[in-house]
Amino acid sequence: MQATNQPVFFKQGPKPFSLLLIYASLSLTLLVVDVRWQILQPVRETVSVALYPLQWLATAPISAAQQVGDYFVSQTALQRENRKLQDDKLLASAELMRLQALRQENTQLRALLSTRAAHQGKGTLTEVLYNDRDPFTAKLVVDRGESSGVRLGQVVIDPQGVVGQVTRLQPLTAEVTLISNKGHTVPVQVVRNGVRAVLYGLGPENPLEVNWMPLNADIRSDDVLVTSGIDGTYPPGLPVARVKRVDRNAGSAFARISCEPAADIDKHRFLLILDERRDQPARPVEHAAKPARRGAHKEPA
Repeated sequence: MQATNQPVFFKQGPKPFSLLLIYASLSLTLLVVDVRWQILQPVRETVSVALYPLQWLATAPISAAQQVGDYFVSQTALQRENRKLQDDKLLASAELMRLQALRQENTQLRALLSTRAAHQGKGTLTEVLYNDRDPFTAKLVVDRGESSGVRLGQVVIDPQGVVGQVTRLQPLTAEVTLISNKGHTVPVQVVRNGVRAVLYGLGPENPLEVNWMPLNADIRSDDVLVTSGIDGTYPPGLPVARVKRVDRNAGSAFARISCEPAADIDKHRFLLILDERRDQPARPVEHAAKPARRGAHKEPA
């Protein structure tokens, strides 16, 4: 019979079922005692502290992956929200500019209506369509023409003063020559003292000038020039310009007087065409010959 070298522990001892009952009873006893008197609480705390590094190491990759995912998700959400806010800001800015433009147009239209009322309602509101194609002329095209009763020579104004004069007509549109157009003239007078003069346009982007005034003419800076009405075209008293600078050079026979328009000739969208007919009196007819004196000698037939 072959001898075995196994320890006695494996040969003798309680049976597995007995061990199970023992360990189960011990576990149940520990549970009851711990629930009642909390005797294992320090043990649990010690084990928890000892196992915390292992728990942290086990959960660190998962936590890092979640944080990275949350970062990218939040970045995407923030970028989407930022883009939406930028779009809303642009839309709000565009709406604000549109409202401001409408407010300015409303203010200008109210001013034009007040100006027309001041002229006994004799005027036609018109809208500027575009500037003349020639960059060297100061002209506008408006949306009123012969079909609206517009006539050649009518004066065009804005709430501040004279803008120009209708110089060409079409059935549906009209061409307005601005007072700043080169060679355009407007008879004016100084409000302060009534001195009469003629205002000349020098072209776009150039000031207006009063020419052929002597050096001792009583015209000063900031004098207001209004239409004199002596030409039969412009009604008297309409603001035209303000004197900006007066140069009196002893080497010249005339003073050089630069002015700026009273009207915003290159800004407004709506204008007023005045409808004031001014009939000039006819010139007196000169007699062809004086009647013969009574008793004068007559040639025989």
